[in-house]
Amino acid sequence: MYTSIIKGALLMALLLAGRPTLAQHSVLDQYIQQAFQNNKGLKEQDFQLSKSMLALQEARSLFGPSVSLLGSYTKSSGGRTIDFPIGDIMNPVYNSLNQLTSSHQFKSLDNVHVQLNPDNFYDAKLRASLPLLNAEIYYNQLIKKEQITQQQAAVNVYKRELVKDIKTAYYQYYQASQAVAIYNNALSLIQENIRINESMVRNGVRNNTALYRAQTEKEKTEADINKAVASRQNSRAYFNFLLNRGLTESITLDSTLLTSPAQLPGKDINDREELAQYKSATNAYRLNEKLQRAYLVPKLSTFLDLGSQGMGGNFNRDTRYYLFGVNLEWNLFASHKYKYKIKQAANDVQTITNAADQTAEALRLQVYQAVNDYQTALLNFNTAKSQLSFAERYYRDQLKVYKEGQLLYIELLDAQNQLTQAQLQTTVAQAAVQTAYAAVERTQASYQIDNNNQ
Repeated sequence: MYTSIIKGALLMALLLAGRPTLAQHSVLDQYIQQAFQNNKGLKEQDFQLSKSMLALQEARSLFGPSVSLLGSYTKSSGGRTIDFPIGDIMNPVYNSLNQLTSSHQFKSLDNVHVQLNPDNFYDAKLRASLPLLNAEIYYNQLIKKEQITQQQAAVNVYKRELVKDIKTAYYQYYQASQAVAIYNNALSLIQENIRINESMVRNGVRNNTALYRAQTEKEKTEADINKAVASRQNSRAYFNFLLNRGLTESITLDSTLLTSPAQLPGKDINDREELAQYKSATNAYRLNEKLQRAYLVPKLSTFLDLGSQGMGGNFNRDTRYYLFGVNLEWNLFASHKYKYKIKQAANDVQTITNAADQTAEALRLQVYQAVNDYQTALLNFNTAKSQLSFAERYYRDQLKVYKEGQLLYIELLDAQNQLTQAQLQTTVAQAAVQTAYAAVERTQASYQIDNNNQ
């Protein structure tokens, strides 16, 4: 029985003897796919992408015709008038004619006062307009296209960060689960030691000191188990949070994470979406500069009005009309306003270009640091495995001597604690390798985010 407990305690160490996972595995890839479908932050990025696409459709629609219904009604009184003294001019003539003809055939006329403001007047029409030449609409559409490309890159940037976070959380949960198993195995060893010490006390081989020390160590180990279980629960909750699942849902652990060979991806940054973002942003700023320079290009559009206007709501052939025309707008002078706008746009291009170069250098630094961190983590993992191997042999030797009654229990307990700490340190080092590799994978944008179910 005692031998089986030792084997159980060392099972974790034997598993950890394998090389760390550095390839994409089906279980983890499936979780990543779930996150791509359910993560709230990624959905927000997709909403922004949809918004950019709709903005492009809006920009394209500006090239097409537009039809509007326009109408107005005017009721007025007072204001300026046109006075025409028709009575003063014609009445003397009419009076003379009446005298000559001895009749009242020619009536007197009143002077005319015509109000200039239209009274009880309506004007209703359908206006169709179409831009024929407009550089602002043209460049605006091109800018919207670049903004879509930029947002698509932003979505991929978020995906890559999400992949890194998910992998890191997965490895942390794996480590926490292993820690629980290690402490449970340590507790089994302690319980076996208690049984042996109780037997020795009954047989008069040992006094109660070793038994009390073993019981104290049992309480300490149980407290460590409680901490490890809490850490595992927190790791599980964070992992499920990234997948937008229930915080207490179970997580499948993939044992192949401990057997795959270590291989680093390439060492360039050509696939980083951050550079694609800056490229699209630079193109957009350059198009904006061209837009500002295009103020010399005239704007030409045409329109057609079909309507009716008249007094008192009348609608007939005399009130109906159509009106066709062409509009021309050509800015010839604006007190150097456009010159300063062009300079501002050119300055924006220089600013974004400088920012792109600075970002590229920062990304190269990230790759360099991530690769170094990974190589260090791998060395530490190999060292931890060696320490674990020594701790195993040391514990077996000490246990044999103790059972022969030639060793103090405190020395056996020290060997057992060294074994437990070596196992824990190995799990920490293994998770550190996995996390470091995920960082390298992120800095080099090597994970296939568009086809991760391989």
